[in-house]
Amino acid sequence: MAPSEKSRNERASKSRRSFVKGLGVAGAVLPTLMVWPRTGFAEDASAAFASAAIDWKQFAGQTITLTGAIHPWSSAITPLLPEFTNLTGVKVVTDFQLETTYLSAIPVRLARGSNTPDAFMFTTYGQGISGGWLEPLNAYYSNKSLTDLGWYDESDLLKTARAFPVWSDGERYAVPITSEAMTLFINTDALAAKNLPVPQTFDELLATAKAAKTSEMSGIAMRAQAGGNSTPPAMGFVFSYGGAMVNKDGTAAFASTEAIEAIDMYARLLSQAGPANVGTYEWYQVLDDFLQARTAMAIDSSNFATDISNPAKSRVAKQAGFAAFPHLPGRTAVPFMSHWQACVSSKSQNKRAAFLFLLWATSKPTSLQTAAAGLATTRVSAWSSRAFKDAFGAQAAEAALANLQNADVDRAKAILFHPQSRRILDAFMIGVNEVVSGAKTAKVAMPAAAERANAAIRG
Repeated sequence: MAPSEKSRNERASKSRRSFVKGLGVAGAVLPTLMVWPRTGFAEDASAAFASAAIDWKQFAGQTITLTGAIHPWSSAITPLLPEFTNLTGVKVVTDFQLETTYLSAIPVRLARGSNTPDAFMFTTYGQGISGGWLEPLNAYYSNKSLTDLGWYDESDLLKTARAFPVWSDGERYAVPITSEAMTLFINTDALAAKNLPVPQTFDELLATAKAAKTSEMSGIAMRAQAGGNSTPPAMGFVFSYGGAMVNKDGTAAFASTEAIEAIDMYARLLSQAGPANVGTYEWYQVLDDFLQARTAMAIDSSNFATDISNPAKSRVAKQAGFAAFPHLPGRTAVPFMSHWQACVSSKSQNKRAAFLFLLWATSKPTSLQTAAAGLATTRVSAWSSRAFKDAFGAQAAEAALANLQNADVDRAKAILFHPQSRRILDAFMIGVNEVVSGAKTAKVAMPAAAERANAAIRG
């Protein structure tokens, strides 16, 4: 049975110390957390910015263009942009698109050498670096006229966020802006109706999904569309089965026995207990099915917790549960994790103003404000704040943290930072889609997918 509301609250209270300890702060002592009252966020933030040894007005009069996906980060940062303009005198023009559309369009735009956008959300890090699209940022961090490192306090960043943007040569070309890991969402009423426990292993997940499925509700929903943007849940299966997306020599690794077994399980879940037309599912459909009580379980980004727990958007707000990613018996789950990152364009004519914006957007005071809106930021102080836990949900935060802790940053970076990341991800998910649809077995589809990816790598 799913835990009762009382037991959830008790568990959240008991685990608070371990929750904060697990956030990955360097050293044994946590930094002093900045606690903001529920009212007066803007006033308190203004005081915090005034304490920085930064001339916030040094680029007054400039205008920067910010582009990205329609995403929890863009939703959280947009209402605060007038505060940035008041602080700096820099105007921000935004252009946010549906995620699939944006991810397809931004490489084309950058490859053309346009001087806009100035700052942008980005995922295919290796492609951007090899293409010369991303401005190196280490010099900006060390520039005392731009950055007050003591005030910015990088020790307050999650351990994964500190490691994520560092390239092999030690340079940073991006600033992490969110934290997310694949998380199991549960409609506790659907499981309770059939006296089903919260599944922990992959076999239990399959049995539970099949048992929970009805004529009106699928047992589980996950992404299966044949495109690179659908890969995160399936990559978590591959990692948890002991596989990887790329080998050390940079070739595709999903022809391995581990990957084949992982995708076979992924396909069995969706073919036996998934929704109709699941082969067309992106994250939008997965989230909508869960919000509308059309699926008993789903696996997707921990960042969806805010929408799931919002009664104005969700029919399952009161009965939604959040749990750790499933695992093989006797082994630890390895969910896919990532940090959305924001970059400065190497062609921008307002590079320093764009960097100042990213510094502001990821600072403690701004992160506390976005966290109060339910955004899973990259900062310990924000994750630890009462406002974040109230907005995101204590159980959701606990599950997200557990999944972030279990994730393998190196395996995630290996694929995300690969110069041919997009082609590899596309090939992988085409193979997954073929298995989910029943067109091919995993033993046939995944080696063929790996060969397609390797052919693309070879050019």
